[in-house]
Amino acid sequence: MLTRSFRFLARGKFATTSLQVQSLRCLSTTPIRLGVQEITRPAIDTPLSLWNWTEEENMLRESVRRFAEDVIAPRVSKMDEAEQLDPEVIQGLFDNGLMGIETSAEHGGSECSFTSAIIAVEELARVDPSVAVMCDVHNTLCNTVLRLYGSKEIQDKWLPDLATKKVGSFCLSEPASGSDAFALQTTAKLDKSGDFYTLNGSKMWISNSAEADTFLVFANVDPSKGYKGITCFVMSKDMGVEIAKKEKKLGIKASSTCLLNFDDVKIPKENIVGEIGKGYKIAIEILNEGRIGIAAQMIGLAQGAFDKSLTYAYQRKQFGKPVGEFQGMGFQFADVATEIEAARLLTYNAARLKEEGRPFTKEAAMAKYYASVVAQKASGNAIEWAGGQGFVREVGLEKFWRDSKIGAIYEGTSNIQLETIAKFLRKEYQT
Repeated sequence: MLTRSFRFLARGKFATTSLQVQSLRCLSTTPIRLGVQEITRPAIDTPLSLWNWTEEENMLRESVRRFAEDVIAPRVSKMDEAEQLDPEVIQGLFDNGLMGIETSAEHGGSECSFTSAIIAVEELARVDPSVAVMCDVHNTLCNTVLRLYGSKEIQDKWLPDLATKKVGSFCLSEPASGSDAFALQTTAKLDKSGDFYTLNGSKMWISNSAEADTFLVFANVDPSKGYKGITCFVMSKDMGVEIAKKEKKLGIKASSTCLLNFDDVKIPKENIVGEIGKGYKIAIEILNEGRIGIAAQMIGLAQGAFDKSLTYAYQRKQFGKPVGEFQGMGFQFADVATEIEAARLLTYNAARLKEEGRPFTKEAAMAKYYASVVAQKASGNAIEWAGGQGFVREVGLEKFWRDSKIGAIYEGTSNIQLETIAKFLRKEYQT
């Protein structure tokens, strides 16, 4: 049996050398200068920085980066124009173990950390946020719900395929329940036989739904109980999922977003995930975690736009020197670089808090909110830094800006994040 650290590489196409690992920014592999430790602090066991990674996380970052640059990058423009992910890219996510990052080896997964999933989403978003959306929703929402709340029978039945060949979709939002998710109107009525539920209703803004084979659907089994009747079900597409409409969007165009209908769909009672009437709790807890994934998408996007624009700015010459060497430009670069770093550290901190089992709801909201703000600023400035080249579609900078707009909308709008943060502040300061 391979150790957990190398199981991921055994499943993937891209191995990495120790030299490549050392090339990543990581304090755990950077030796401390002689005498500095003794001078700056006592010789005690102190916490490590947020730029400290396990060997497994370092290897995963390098592998995902190479996959994104070698396989995804050549297809980005075509996928955006077609508004569809290339099947080879989706298969590559599975082949490289990126669709079951936290899933156990017993269920065909890579059995890595939550932070590993965040790293993977970040690295994918540096090249194409649309691909990052699929990986993020599939891992931090679908897989996690089944891992944390599904019975052993459900996990054994559904997780192996989700890790190796079937895309998952998380179905919560509805036409009349967006930010107010608990106002959902989809119902699941228990049949007289007691063997199955009949599902009726619609779901809107559902990511991954065009490619998905597995759906987690939230429905109310007893509307008289309000949100306490909401229950989570797992089902396959062939059980009766109807894709009524695929949305045409401003950004993340290759990521599918669809309106789904459920008309008298019969779901066995064994397909209930967690407890009856506890779906609202599942949704709340899982979306807190998912918001860290959205933050990872945004910091990856911001870094991708920043990298592409600065590379051009230091090549393009005007008035006898590279545009990037002008002080006015350099100050703008420094400002955005600082904000990207701040957003990244908020995101990493929230991820580590979640892993440690400590409260992270406020920190996740802060990370998502700020990362979405920074992504819009970084991608917008990146267009201006590149001048006319930033404005044309061929270069790809304008795509980063279009993709950035979704960060302030899905899995809780920016106003919802601010309200969440404000609630914690009220609790802390109100007497």
